[in-house]
Amino acid sequence: MKKGIHFLLLLALALSFTNCQKHTDKIIYNKKYIKEIKAARKDMMFYVARNYIPGASIAIAKDGEIIYSEAMGLASKDLDVGVTRNTKYRIGELSELFTSVIYMKMIENGVLHPDSTVQHYFPNFPEKRYKITLRDLAYNCSGIHEENMEDSEDWEYHTSLQQGLKLFKNDTLLTPPGLFQSPSIYNYNLLGAIMEKVTKKSFNKILKEYLTDTLKLTNTVSDNPFRIIKGRTDYFDYNIVSNIIPAKSRDLRYSIPSRGILSNAEDLVKFGNAVFFSDYLSEKTKTEMLKQIPLYNNIPSKLTNGWLQIESNNGDKLIVRGGKITGGSASILIHPKEKIVIAYTTNLNVELNDTPAFDILDYFLPEKKNGEKQ
Repeated sequence: MKKGIHFLLLLALALSFTNCQKHTDKIIYNKKYIKEIKAARKDMMFYVARNYIPGASIAIAKDGEIIYSEAMGLASKDLDVGVTRNTKYRIGELSELFTSVIYMKMIENGVLHPDSTVQHYFPNFPEKRYKITLRDLAYNCSGIHEENMEDSEDWEYHTSLQQGLKLFKNDTLLTPPGLFQSPSIYNYNLLGAIMEKVTKKSFNKILKEYLTDTLKLTNTVSDNPFRIIKGRTDYFDYNIVSNIIPAKSRDLRYSIPSRGILSNAEDLVKFGNAVFFSDYLSEKTKTEMLKQIPLYNNIPSKLTNGWLQIESNNGDKLIVRGGKITGGSASILIHPKEKIVIAYTTNLNVELNDTPAFDILDYFLPEKKNGEKQ
């Protein structure tokens, strides 16, 4: 019954979007795109309602400007506290994108080299049968195994990024590097640990200096369950009968570079704009960042330094990535040709194949606006 009421309330809210104020702590929008925003808002509301998501945020940018941003639902069900546009969410694997861009910036500045081995920067890391390069880590093709249940429950090693290396550093590689892409949190954790060694700074400080302070991402921080973080949402999960319950506590300090960053839709959109539509990275670096590399049997890599590239129905290139983790999910979608960036975040680990981002993108494309089919 409560789920039905939740759905009806969100539906009514979606359909009642008429003369909202242009700028509040809950919503901003550009009236020039009011028709498209209404359609996008309705889709996002349905997505939130049908998945019983307690709280979410969505943002859309066009030509470098945020044209729509809204907070929907609750940050705390117990306290009945609503989310705002400044609420911070777990973004799961989208954390890799922040680490990847720092890595590309360090390459651009001559601090790191993609073809150098792990031991070149981190002499104490155990030698393997095959050499692992930084490129292997960034492309998730190092051969390092995925996290197992024993690792995720081993709290002894969760206190820091360097401590977390003990979970895998002595293990044998599953395959020679460069053969297969097998996403593992340990690839980006190790890449982040190397950054710490090279700069002699914590990853938290590196994140601030390279990205959050520089790009003014005011709601992007490293998660830490033992620190008060202003605006951090509560986290939720499904139980065995799909009811929404508080998510179990997680200490992600050992995996900040791979999945331990908090952010929200507005910051993700700002981040996407800065990476692809500003001079923060050189054009050469942007090209290198999106370059596919040949894997086994010359099959091109699907992920390129954390980013996934696909084609739309009309052949346009799209750049996407989704992430989910206990208590959170997030997605970013970039249309380079039209300079559109769409992002959303939630405080529930929703399945990524149910994303509304592609339908929302359609509303803002010239073909769709002119009444033509994609």
